[in-house]
Amino acid sequence: MPTVPPASKAAGRTAADAPALLERGRTLAMPVLRAAIDRLAPPMDTVAAYHFGWIDTEGRPADGDGGKAVRPALAVLSAEVTGAAPEVGVPGAVAVELVHNFSLLHDDLMDGDEQRRHRDTVWKVHGPAQAILVGDALFALAYEVLLELGTAEAARAARRLTTASRSLIDGQAQDISYEHRERVGVEECLEMEGNKTGALLACASSVGAVLGGADRHTADTLETYGYHLGLAFQAVDDLLGIWGDPAATGKQTWSDLRQRKKSLPVVAALAAGGPASEQLAHILAADAESSDFANFSEEEFAARAALIEQAGGREWTAEEARRQHTTAIEALDTVDMPDRVRDQFTALADFVVVRKR
Repeated sequence: MPTVPPASKAAGRTAADAPALLERGRTLAMPVLRAAIDRLAPPMDTVAAYHFGWIDTEGRPADGDGGKAVRPALAVLSAEVTGAAPEVGVPGAVAVELVHNFSLLHDDLMDGDEQRRHRDTVWKVHGPAQAILVGDALFALAYEVLLELGTAEAARAARRLTTASRSLIDGQAQDISYEHRERVGVEECLEMEGNKTGALLACASSVGAVLGGADRHTADTLETYGYHLGLAFQAVDDLLGIWGDPAATGKQTWSDLRQRKKSLPVVAALAAGGPASEQLAHILAADAESSDFANFSEEEFAARAALIEQAGGREWTAEEARRQHTTAIEALDTVDMPDRVRDQFTALADFVVVRKR
């Protein structure tokens, strides 16, 4: 079953297009991304190659899972809004992907995540120092890839990426601070997720159009689409972080509960009121004081997940993903673009809410 069954027939219209769009974005961006990574000094080049799944821990070529490639797909598609070829969006696709992976390297270390994409994280294999250094290097490379184009459009794109990057970092800071608070409001959680996920997807959805010469209204509206798509994306991630299949997600069972994350299902459940909500609040407050939390059994985490579901946190989050999906699609109505391109934006939005990883 899909993670979040759409409230309408949206996912049936163009969902078959999504895999092809993701593969196109990956195929167009990959040579430029590899070339950028090759610029890094040793051993950062091999550490980054390991992170992207191109080599294994021994340096041998590997065919790892490099991620879903939603951001590159959006970037090259957005170039077509202006009538440009999808290749025009490739530097933007690579820049956004580099910033995204900078955040993953640092987030995995800060969160203590030992698994990503079905294998050990960089900090676990190569140590915290390399995770930090390579993350920093990817961040710098992102701007190098854009600015070496030397055009006014590239400068505009870099400014938008700078704003998105700052929001992303703000969101991570909020996420960490929330782990140490007993209660977080739903609106606070949405603001954090808008910063952490929505901002970079907003940039991905507009950067190709900016490189293609789009006017400010077009770029801003595509950012609105991407921002709400990012909130839908994160809502689904939050569901997968508790109830996702580890074989599909590449993470531990109950991964967000193990990290005491104040994700949307948890926050919504605590705000709901009622017996299950009150019991959950009592248990989570006790967890925060526990010195043995890391040794909790699978059954203890399953019990917490069950209370979140009983309090309505799971269904509220699924409905929020559907609402944000609808808002994203509706934003496209004010932008003039070929029907084919509009349908492909819809296909990618549909993919986000029905994915299992």
